[in-house]
Amino acid sequence: MCGLAGEFRFTPVATPPRPANLAAVERITHHLAPRGPDAWGFHSQGPIALGHRRLKIMDLSDGSAQPMVDSQLGLSLAFNGAIYNFPELRSELESLGYAFYSDGDTEVLLKGYHAWGAELLPRLNGMFALAIWERDSQQLFLARDRLGVKPLYLSRTGERLRFASSLPALLKGGDIDPMLDPVALNHYLNFHAVVPAPRTLLANIEKLPPATWMRIDAQGRCEQHVWWNLHYGPRTDEQHLSLEDWRDRVLDSTREAVAIRQRAAVDVGVLLSGGVDSSLLVGLLREAGVDDLSTFSIGFEDAGGERGDEFQYSDLIARHYGTRHHQLRIDEREIIEQLPAAFRAMSEPMVSHDCIAFYLLSREVAKHCKVVQSGQGADELFAGYHWYPQVDGAQDPYAAYRDAFFDRSLAEYRDTVQPGWRVENDAAGDFVRQHFAQHGASAAVDKALRLDSTVMLVDDPVKRVDNMTMAWGLEARTPFLDYRLVELSARIPAQFKLPDGGKQVLKEAARLVIPSEVIDRKKGYFPVPGLKHLQGATLDWVRELLLDPSQDRGLFQPAMLDRLLSDPHGQLTPLRGSKLWQLAALNLWLSEQGI
Repeated sequence: MCGLAGEFRFTPVATPPRPANLAAVERITHHLAPRGPDAWGFHSQGPIALGHRRLKIMDLSDGSAQPMVDSQLGLSLAFNGAIYNFPELRSELESLGYAFYSDGDTEVLLKGYHAWGAELLPRLNGMFALAIWERDSQQLFLARDRLGVKPLYLSRTGERLRFASSLPALLKGGDIDPMLDPVALNHYLNFHAVVPAPRTLLANIEKLPPATWMRIDAQGRCEQHVWWNLHYGPRTDEQHLSLEDWRDRVLDSTREAVAIRQRAAVDVGVLLSGGVDSSLLVGLLREAGVDDLSTFSIGFEDAGGERGDEFQYSDLIARHYGTRHHQLRIDEREIIEQLPAAFRAMSEPMVSHDCIAFYLLSREVAKHCKVVQSGQGADELFAGYHWYPQVDGAQDPYAAYRDAFFDRSLAEYRDTVQPGWRVENDAAGDFVRQHFAQHGASAAVDKALRLDSTVMLVDDPVKRVDNMTMAWGLEARTPFLDYRLVELSARIPAQFKLPDGGKQVLKEAARLVIPSEVIDRKKGYFPVPGLKHLQGATLDWVRELLLDPSQDRGLFQPAMLDRLLSDPHGQLTPLRGSKLWQLAALNLWLSEQGI
């Protein structure tokens, strides 16, 4: 797990080549230091410059240092992520005549690309963002994993392409006008702060979409291709499978996903909320023979009549499996103190209360281990959210999804944004409607699951985990996002997901492993009630963020700010988030990024 950066300087026809701006790449790379605190390196050759920060996990020796350059093959690589099936790929490449000089996954990627080109990508089981420079063809190849677990941000002009593992780092290279994108702002305020790729909140920075590769030549011409798609519905030979059949397949696939993510992980940790997903990970790790297992839970002060922790369930699992359990409780003062740092670590502003939880929990976990497993993805894959039954039974699935998930109506959005930043069309709504209309998911609930798994999951829960863990040099591995398990989940009919309050088939699999008390409980999450039920010092702080003249960017209508501040407890979104906090979070992120 690391951070990468680079610049490719284009050479117009009949124009002398210009070298890449290595100084800019160095500034970008060193801003990524928290992602890779163990080592760094640079490679500059004519129009290309690559930078890398390394977190040593797979191979502790300098043999896997990056950027990795193979002069014989004419390839250079900067890579962020982890390839779990690299030993099998290495054996296959050795049978083709390739020799290896290191013990990690980086060299496997480099030689795998030489052997198979872009066809390497479907062979990979892991999380990755990578940049490969082809010396002889003078082309740059960029790619991102199937579910976008690892990020890759881009800045393009007529003269160059820059890229980095985080948006704030990319800004450090200079030469970027940090102008807001009004369409992205529409997404942020409506689609629960999700800004789908390739957009970001900034008009001059984009992100490579998940499951996508891009090849750029010396003149700046770009070819882009989606290399993986998720299709819904059972195969012909799966049409008559029972709940028990699907349960067994889910359990077997989850076991494999957990086990393969233990490769090169000495100190093992689990982010334990006490829910089904994280508890199942603990049970399967114990089943796999991991004895020295650490678990970590976090809780906050109660607020608005809402409990701020779920320790009763996480403690139950920790006792049941005898883990080395760490319980962290955070008070209101520390939340306010640490929120600016958490927002500095965000590549894009995220309103989920889980962000501060993950940030502070990662700070604690990083003191004990370098690798942690986390349960992200199970709700989006196995229909764990409350809106899936609403969509399933609706005459208009899109309308039902919008009513349940969107933070504002179109009219309220227009009342919130000042005219200069307003888009007249329903940008976020149009995006969701078009996504629902795509081929590959015929059932109404499958349309919602596909959207959530390939878009919302990528730019909310997955991005949250990457940003907050990497802020502390901690590698988070997410077994439920193993592509084999993801593809399996998409084939399971909704009739085996929706019952039992959602995730029925996963819960039935979990019953074969973990205590039923954590399965039959009411659904929860990492709650931070103080950021929902704004009150006391937190409300005063939010009011200052929104009303301080130095923070006024002309984004929001004063009348809407007055309305929200006059009733901070009653202005919640359909997902029970604070509309007031959403506006304050955007201001805070912009301030912390110096925008």
